Amino acid sequence: MTLQNKSVLVIGGTSGIGFGVAKAAQEAGAHVTVASRSAEKVANASTRLGTEGVELDTGDAAMLEGFFAGHSFDHIFCSAASTRVDAIRSLPLEDAYGSFDSKFWGAYRVARAASVSPGGSLTFVSGFLSVRPKAGAAIQGAINAGIEGLTRCLALELAPTRVNCISPGLIKTEMYDTLDGDGRKTMFDGAAERLPVGRVGTPENIATQALALMANPYMTGSTIFVDGGGAIA
Repeated sequence: MTLQNKSVLVIGGTSGIGFGVAKAAQEAGAHVTVASRSAEKVANASTRLGTEGVELDTGDAAMLEGFFAGHSFDHIFCSAASTRVDAIRSLPLEDAYGSFDSKFWGAYRVARAASVSPGGSLTFVSGFLSVRPKAGAAIQGAINAGIEGLTRCLALELAPTRVNCISPGLIKTEMYDTLDGDGRKTMFDGAAERLPVGRVGTPENIATQALALMANPYMTGSTIFVDGGGAIA
């Protein structure tokens, strides 16, 4: 139950949750490769971590199949996604389709192409809106629920590869940098007051659980909520 000298691919590993997982895996002794569709982000993240990097687009099935034809990993963590959230009658259909294509079908394409070593694992990221619906975020709740259902099915279909999912709550990442300082602070402070733990999460909190799922050979088909109690608050 160790990641020492294991190979770990983090798709979406150039920022946010993915970067946190890549950094933690490297510190645990793994050989880490970070992947993103942005060559610039890959170069920046791989330099910061001192790891390998590869340009990889989860929206391109042929690219994924070509890459995995020549590469196999002990563990793959996939957090790459670009989605838009709005009320069902306000969100343009093309944005709804694009959100599903990026997060759900991106995960599906990765699972279909991935080459994982015996006893290895594949981990996806969903979100607690799958079980705690929110008005104005139907698309995100549906996508997350779909990924969690996909996880359970793939744990059977891809066995002995272990397939799990992490469902985060609100996490402080670069995604919120577009908000002004006061707006960001107000949002985080308000969320912290509503959560049983009294704080919002960080990429390191997700990374702790991600590494546990990789290392534990008795974990598969599970969705683990790392949300500060957001699903029950």
